[in-house]
Amino acid sequence: MSAPQDVHLLIVDDDERIRVLLQKYLVRNGFLVSAARDAAHARRLLGGLEFDLIVLDVMMPDEDGVTLTRELRKIIDTPIMLLTARGETSDRISGLEAGADDYLAKPFEPKELLLRINAILRRIPHVPEPVGGPKVLHLGAVRYDVDRGELWQGDAPIRLTATEAQLMRIFSANPGEAVTRTRLVEELGRDDGQAQERAVDVQITRLRRKIETDPKQPRYLQTVRGAGYMLQPD
Repeated sequence: MSAPQDVHLLIVDDDERIRVLLQKYLVRNGFLVSAARDAAHARRLLGGLEFDLIVLDVMMPDEDGVTLTRELRKIIDTPIMLLTARGETSDRISGLEAGADDYLAKPFEPKELLLRINAILRRIPHVPEPVGGPKVLHLGAVRYDVDRGELWQGDAPIRLTATEAQLMRIFSANPGEAVTRTRLVEELGRDDGQAQERAVDVQITRLRRKIETDPKQPRYLQTVRGAGYMLQPD
């Protein structure tokens, strides 16, 4: 499975052996790849270059991957894949809550990393643009431009991660209709299982913080008991 030559990845890992192996493997599979040895090095590269996806190790000295993810989410919406030696669900959920789009537990097969990277890169264009219907959905003080896939509050854009943008495209294609968690798992390119459904729940929680006045009592991105989630615009 090859990638377009203009897709630029950033690998961030303090283990030089892993860093070099991943860089060589991904280059062989058609990616442009830059590598950083720690969070500070990654920040310098991000200050001068644009990347299509960041592969980020969690366990790093000085500034760990979850903390770096949380800080990067304040300024960029580049997809982030976390690599973690911690296989506990709670640790993975922490990464998602910080703003990561996916995670992969070490040790892993390089091919699985490649498949997950390609799945993330396919997410946004994977969902077809809605045909007909309103071009802008109003969600209280927030509006969603369906054609451009952009969320706005007044004149200020609201940053969406790749996964959040994908969720908005799915929901905007089905306004007022419940979308099951199983379907969301499938549309987001994730494997089946309760853990993946829990991961979707975390993404929904994050998206609600950007849409709702009171995320704990959602008005627009509603939970439909036994059926999934539903976007209910004004």
